[in-house]
Amino acid sequence: MPDAPKASPDTPQRTPGAATPGRRVQARTATSIVFALHAVVFGSWTPHIPLVKDRIGLNDGTLGLALLGGPIGSVLAMLAIGTFIARAGSRRSMIVTMIGYGAVAPLVGLADSWLGLFLALGLLGAMQSGLDISMNAQAVAIEKAYGRPVMSSFHAWWSFGAFAGTGLGILGVSIGLGLATQLALIGAAVAIAAPLLARPLIRDDRAADDHRIVLPWGNRWLLLLGAIMFAALLCEGAAGDWAAVYLRDALDAPAAVAGLGYAAFALAMLFGRAMGDRWVAAYGGGPVVAVLAAAGALALAAALLIGHPVAALAGLAVYGLGIACVVPVCFSAAAASSGSHAGHSIAAVATAGWAGFLVGPPAIGTLAHVTSLPLALGLLPILCAAVMVGALRMRRHAPAPEPSTAV
Repeated sequence: MPDAPKASPDTPQRTPGAATPGRRVQARTATSIVFALHAVVFGSWTPHIPLVKDRIGLNDGTLGLALLGGPIGSVLAMLAIGTFIARAGSRRSMIVTMIGYGAVAPLVGLADSWLGLFLALGLLGAMQSGLDISMNAQAVAIEKAYGRPVMSSFHAWWSFGAFAGTGLGILGVSIGLGLATQLALIGAAVAIAAPLLARPLIRDDRAADDHRIVLPWGNRWLLLLGAIMFAALLCEGAAGDWAAVYLRDALDAPAAVAGLGYAAFALAMLFGRAMGDRWVAAYGGGPVVAVLAAAGALALAAALLIGHPVAALAGLAVYGLGIACVVPVCFSAAAASSGSHAGHSIAAVATAGWAGFLVGPPAIGTLAHVTSLPLALGLLPILCAAVMVGALRMRRHAPAPEPSTAV
């Protein structure tokens, strides 16, 4: 197949595998499903966290240490996944990481000690972050083929998957289904779906001669995006792992109500991402992220001060909307402007982001152990406000777009 012509800064690149409208739609649909499945696994585990905490006999501090396994596996995987995508393409990388993600998920439910949970989450974090970068690299290639913002729609599907996964987790808790059994069923579905969903994906998104590892601190623009991602995904990870515990332990909410905390967060995030492409096209990514983050910071701070389950659910919902557009905006900005392969750029920014996503829960657990959980969660609106500040600086520091090197 002949090489595709390089795009100019003002002309969206058309990838050969997605040249026709029908091909673009097929690739977009398949990738959207991958985003949803990625989130279903994570979302289905969150309602079980209080039960796992009790079953293993953990306190807030030891639970936080166990949850630290995720960021370690995630960061180690990210050091290599960008280079693998550049060599093999996001399509092949998605197949490998989807199968791995489904295979290791049940290990989290089988853990019977804090060390076992730490190791299981480390493996899950590695596969989770590898799939995350792979599917976002594919999404960038599809967005280039469309020639307009579509990245938020993929992340809307992720939020839908998180909401659906949380519902499955709540159902599992309600009927007494064990976490290992639940994750085995979901993981098998993810692994089986991998080769089927890979068929319509864009194949020609790899770079032939740029296989170096890219880290965010080597580029000021990527460093800014990475800092925004770190703060936002720390907020998101903490909401996923601590919302149910906060509602149950600090506010004495019933188990079913406690499980709704992350569901409210994820549903509001779904709405924000479903609307995100329109908002970004109309107002720009930086202003959209800044306004939403400000609202989220104020709402969560108010909810923590009120200290009532209803206020907590409302605050978590606005908080979810507040950080809804951070990830798609930062990934699109990194891939469009950094000058390196999209897989490298996304991996560089995602390394910081996923570190925040997975470091957040143990950080909150450690703070909660030495103070209290409501006080520890007070860190989150502060970080949400930091996202607002960083987003306001995006327009000022954004580099001029460079031609893509993908062929």
